[in-house]
Amino acid sequence: MPRPQPRSALALDVGRRRIGLAGCDPLGLTVTPLAALARGRFEADLAVLLPLLQQRRVRLLVVGLPLDQQGEPTPQARHCRRYGQQLMAATNLPLAWVNEHSSSWAAADRHGLHGDRSGALDSAAAALLLEQWLQDGPEPGPAGGCR
Repeated sequence: MPRPQPRSALALDVGRRRIGLAGCDPLGLTVTPLAALARGRFEADLAVLLPLLQQRRVRLLVVGLPLDQQGEPTPQARHCRRYGQQLMAATNLPLAWVNEHSSSWAAADRHGLHGDRSGALDSAAAALLLEQWLQDGPEPGPAGGCR
């Protein structure tokens, strides 16, 4: 399977209290964890995300889906899917889904963030999602649609 085409992307690790954020440069060479977003109503989240998307010239969204060990959606995955679809519709950006099974554990191990409540763990997990997408894909579905 060919690697996805590099472009400026924003990865979101959508949680109930926070959204971890990470971005990459247009060439897909550098992945940077960004400050996590404290969750509010979708409209409040969007008011924070839209300027960030414009500032970083984001061309693609990557949203993690927490699937279980059999690859089936968890209740949280359904929540993440709804959030990603809302964000895709509001921004008209293409969206790629990445299985985030165990991403928080991996991020905590890699960065020594076990027990973190500051949002750094959420954004480190988003960075892992973005690295995974840059390595494996898939290419995003068109804006307004979903794979």
